[in-house]
Amino acid sequence: MGGLMTDGCRPCVLIWAVFLLSSVMGYRPVIIVHGILDGPRQFEILAKFINQSHPGTNVTTLALYDYTASLKPLWQQVDGFREAIRPIMESAEDGVHLICFSQGGLICRGVLATLPTHNVHSLIFLSSPLAGQYGDSCYLKKFFPKLIKSRLYHICYTTWGQRISICNYWNDPHQRERYLKSSIYLAPLNGEIVHANSTAWRDSFLHIQTLVLIGGQDDGVITPWESSIFGFYDSNETVVEMEKQDWYLRDAFGLKTLNSEGAVVKCVVPGVHHTSWHSNLTVYKNCIDKWLT
Repeated sequence: MGGLMTDGCRPCVLIWAVFLLSSVMGYRPVIIVHGILDGPRQFEILAKFINQSHPGTNVTTLALYDYTASLKPLWQQVDGFREAIRPIMESAEDGVHLICFSQGGLICRGVLATLPTHNVHSLIFLSSPLAGQYGDSCYLKKFFPKLIKSRLYHICYTTWGQRISICNYWNDPHQRERYLKSSIYLAPLNGEIVHANSTAWRDSFLHIQTLVLIGGQDDGVITPWESSIFGFYDSNETVVEMEKQDWYLRDAFGLKTLNSEGAVVKCVVPGVHHTSWHSNLTVYKNCIDKWLT
């Protein structure tokens, strides 16, 4: 009767099969970096999605600079996140996956630029203002209630303003000269200004195996929403797509090279509000799941 299995044994066999699957598949660790005014609690559903489709995956949502501390200057945050991410990478022989939400995407850019020996396999940007932000979002009104977007450069493009995270990626298309002169974070990261680390940062970016860009037209916060796929406004507030951006054409930080190698994936999903990206099962299944192997 050795070929028969009682009902009482089936759960044990199922658990053992799941354990074997995770061991055999050897899923890479996943590191999640939260966005502005967020923390680990907001990503519990995403972690659950990951462990349901990739059992046994080590998922770490970093509890650093969360909530109001997320307003600290981005280079300061990068220093903290880099030191938290480094040991996870060092213990992962086959590399790691990074999922970076909203402002967290820009933090991940800074971390990888300054971690030349990183082993990121899939870098997943979840609705991040990768080319900057220029819009009267609810976040902007919360912190600068008396200022409209066309006037915010008076604060952001100052030494004091660059100590606020939002200002580190505020990209006013009507104040291009001031932006290039004042931006200490986004402009150098995107190769919009020449600096001593340009080549090293580009080389580090090119170590990424797969770059996944996720966003959508109903986001309601990232403005223009195409910034999540590296598009942005020109001086007439007409969106210029990634492939026609000056820094892309010059391959300033390696994006053009990655794209030519087929390593850049765009996943545009309508009907998703900014705060719902990390808890939307359709987004997970269509845009994230396949890149976490």
